[in-house]
Amino acid sequence: MAMKKSPKMKIGGLQPIRPPRAGTSACNNSPIYWKGCIIPPVLKPAMDHLPDPSVPEPEATARIGTDRISRLLLRFSIPAIAGMLVQALYNIVDRMFIGYGIGPQGIAGVTISFPLMMATVSFSILVGVGANTLYSIRMGEGRRQEAERILGNAFGLLFFIPLAASLVALCFLDPLLRLVGASEELLPHARAYARIVLGAAALSTTGHGLSHFVRSDGHPFVSMAAMILGAVTNTILDPLFIFVFRWGMAGAAWATVISQGLSFAWCFGFFLMPKEGTRLRRRNLRLDFRQIVWPLLAIGFAPFAMNLANSLLNVILNRGLGRYGGDDAIAVMGILSAYMSIIFMPVFGLTQGAQPLMGYNFGARKYGRVRHLFWTCVIAATILMTCGWGISQLFPLPIVRLFVSADSRLIPLGVHALRVFTLAFPIIGFPIIGGHLFQAIGKPIQAGFLALTRQVILFIPFLLIFPRFWGLNGIFAAAPASDTLTFLISIILVSHQLRLFQRLERETAETG
Repeated sequence: MAMKKSPKMKIGGLQPIRPPRAGTSACNNSPIYWKGCIIPPVLKPAMDHLPDPSVPEPEATARIGTDRISRLLLRFSIPAIAGMLVQALYNIVDRMFIGYGIGPQGIAGVTISFPLMMATVSFSILVGVGANTLYSIRMGEGRRQEAERILGNAFGLLFFIPLAASLVALCFLDPLLRLVGASEELLPHARAYARIVLGAAALSTTGHGLSHFVRSDGHPFVSMAAMILGAVTNTILDPLFIFVFRWGMAGAAWATVISQGLSFAWCFGFFLMPKEGTRLRRRNLRLDFRQIVWPLLAIGFAPFAMNLANSLLNVILNRGLGRYGGDDAIAVMGILSAYMSIIFMPVFGLTQGAQPLMGYNFGARKYGRVRHLFWTCVIAATILMTCGWGISQLFPLPIVRLFVSADSRLIPLGVHALRVFTLAFPIIGFPIIGGHLFQAIGKPIQAGFLALTRQVILFIPFLLIFPRFWGLNGIFAAAPASDTLTFLISIILVSHQLRLFQRLERETAETG
């Protein structure tokens, strides 16, 4: 009896076919067949073993594929949202105490330093996002031992790559600060802050990366506790170092570094404890480039490129602000960044909570659950961003007053900039969730394109063109214009992927 030929389609980077024999290939250079799929070349090294049924799956992880979507999303995302809000306090508390303790030039100094710190963190993201995606997929496939190998490899990379990047930045700190827009008046403030934070970048980025693994291991509240510990410590040390010890910018930097170090110690200790989930083991620290490193770097490239692009964007933004509005405009952008972090961080926390759920269910071939997760996240993100838009339009003055005194010269410009910069907030949740969907299912090209569309392809040209016609207002208007066009492009990309999920779901049901 002839076997009915199933249609070919590309779903989530995998092409479903009927292979001659699962787990085999014609030669070493041929694709590997697994679960009726042909593995793409970039993921082939990391996906060429079948799940090991002899290793029991921890109950906390197994529930990711069976519990109700709404219950899972609340369980994973609420701690992540709380943790990201706490993370946003690092920026807000620093700027509040610096604004009242040092003044607008202090806020501008931190704003100028930000692109260098973002560039260093980008290398941590390159490792962390890709490793966490593979880790979640392996846990979904029941391959816990391979997940531990990914954790061990990622730990070393998370520490040493940002360490090397920060050392290079410290060697050329003053020229780099001038390059990103520091005037001679701002240079001492920016230097005092950046040299301390960059010096401890490896510790802070490793702790941040490990917190994602803690969440993917099925312990989101432990991850949240690490972030809360750091934020509370930062809030206590900032006024102590700035107002009592009078350390100025260096005091704000040391408060941040010490608090992030405590968060690292918390997450590091978690993976050394005997428990039913994954552990950090010495034997897994040896790098496996073919099976782990190259695949995780391929997946992590999209968010890495996005963060590097965001760093470049901030350089262009700071230089434009300095040219058309001076140091005061840079300080205002520091205030806007602090407010936007409070609005965006819950959305990013939502995606961090949802991403391991999407990755796990994608690895388990539960595509309907992935679609359900996506739409639930889109609705939640849209509500959060709309609330942020409403607050910025109705209450801009109290927001600016959080950072400067009532008679500050920054208030009129800050109120105007806040209203313009946030105009497109209600529609930006969809492309953010769409990009993380592509990351979670291991499609770095689509994720990278969607991210770079907003940060590079649209925003940077707008920042260069708009001010020529509208001056400083053109810089502020570049953000909503870029967000609107990114939203339209994301509708096309994500709709196509969701239709492919539906087809693959039907194919899976037909083949059993």
